Amino acid sequence: MNERRSSESGFPIKGVYTAADLPSDLDSRLGAPGDFPYTRGVYPTMYTSRPWTMRQYAGFGTATESNARYHQLLRAGTMGLSVAFDLPTQMGYDSDDPIAHGEVGKVGVAIDSIEDMRLLFAGIPLDKVSTSMTINAPGSVLLLLYQLVAEENGVPGSALNGTIQNDILKEYIARGTYIFPPKPSLRLVADTFGYCRTEVPKWNTISISGYHMAEAGATPVEEIAFTLANGVEYVRAAIAAGLAVDDFAPRLSFFFVARTTLLEEVAKFRAARRIWARLMRDEFGAKNPKSMMLRFHTQTAGVQLTAQQPEVNLVRVAVQGLGAVLGGTQSLHTNSFDEAIALPTEKAARLALRTQQVLAYETDLTATVDPFAGSYVVEAMTAEIEAAADALMARVFEYGSAVDAIEAGFQKREIEQSAYRIAQEIDSAERVVVGLNRFAIEAEEPYEPLRVDPTIEAAQAARLAGLRAERDGAAVERALAELRAAASGTGNVLYPMKAALRERATVGEVCGALREVWGRYRPTDRF
Repeated sequence: MNERRSSESGFPIKGVYTAADLPSDLDSRLGAPGDFPYTRGVYPTMYTSRPWTMRQYAGFGTATESNARYHQLLRAGTMGLSVAFDLPTQMGYDSDDPIAHGEVGKVGVAIDSIEDMRLLFAGIPLDKVSTSMTINAPGSVLLLLYQLVAEENGVPGSALNGTIQNDILKEYIARGTYIFPPKPSLRLVADTFGYCRTEVPKWNTISISGYHMAEAGATPVEEIAFTLANGVEYVRAAIAAGLAVDDFAPRLSFFFVARTTLLEEVAKFRAARRIWARLMRDEFGAKNPKSMMLRFHTQTAGVQLTAQQPEVNLVRVAVQGLGAVLGGTQSLHTNSFDEAIALPTEKAARLALRTQQVLAYETDLTATVDPFAGSYVVEAMTAEIEAAADALMARVFEYGSAVDAIEAGFQKREIEQSAYRIAQEIDSAERVVVGLNRFAIEAEEPYEPLRVDPTIEAAQAARLAGLRAERDGAAVERALAELRAAASGTGNVLYPMKAALRERATVGEVCGALREVWGRYRPTDRF
């Protein structure tokens, strides 16, 4: 018997829902698919004309190894690439920096310079694929490297499609891969908005992320409330930098988790669209419908995967993916069943993609738009999540802004309390985790995980030594000096940053130049 009587967000789930549970103004809250407030989806036809974009998050070891995996995924039918970077790259350090020791190529691919980026996308038609890059503090740096490689292959910025995560605020809340203090970090985000509007107009300049907060323990209500509050902060920063809302808002995108609690997840996605549409229209005066559309990518919940009986994760991922599709996602990454153990093997990554393909091509999910519209339970849950998220966002803004709340530690404390509650429920078996605290087996079957070559760090260091010996060192220093000057002023830093990268400055050198001007963020100085 299923003992669950309350939602992940804490409100009670009734045994039976009726028409009496529906909001009295349901029709206006719903609208039509593709119309304000976009509860039923951001496009009129949704998946009836084409399925969501199927992505697989991949990247490990060297650029050459990751490139081989991308070609495998493209042959298997994936429709978009999603790049994982190693921790030194995420933190703006080169592979030969002492602080990078032991982490090179471990949780993603090591990218130190334009030479690595060339290898990463060798043989891949950048005007045909959509590429998502999970990179935040140095997001603008990796985007410029991608653009430079595309230009070398005759692909202009106007032809590039993709997304950089570029969401620094959630790093201060839940993840920790920040470099600079919040104010210069927000300036870098706004500069990226302005640069892409002119130079890479089809690029999604930010993926405002609730995923990592959810993985840290946030409830569905906390996930969307804190994510949308961060979104408000980015919009305010861009407007303060002189951008008109309808000039940048259509390129904003979001990133959420999909848990196994399918009904609440569907309701969460629908509530998030409705709140964002209202915020953009009523608070920021957006006129362009695309500025009001909450377009989002979804990844299935890595935190819910278990190392015990890992094959059961195949079922979890299928349910999570189903929730994302029923919730109206624009693109989806399904986790591999072995990710609780190590980086996914090729077979596991292919099975994860096949899960999406079964949902898209063997079910009738793509035959109609928003099949849960009007459902007593889903509409009631959507309204409940919407009201709770609105109330939690109001608590954030009582501090003044999302940044002020971050510096007061508000979001972090709320998420930690939720994570502690979840851990207690798992430990007591009040929350059932199949194979972990119920239906366990005495002996697990052996599993051979993917292992990263330990010689990668030395090879990357050798490549960097060769790069520094071959390039024009004086030209690099001049370009970095121009970048530091721009960072000290008010101009858009992406233009001198691109010039430095073209001269073969490294990721670490570019980020280091900005550190010299903007400093580092140390949370102990704030909290």
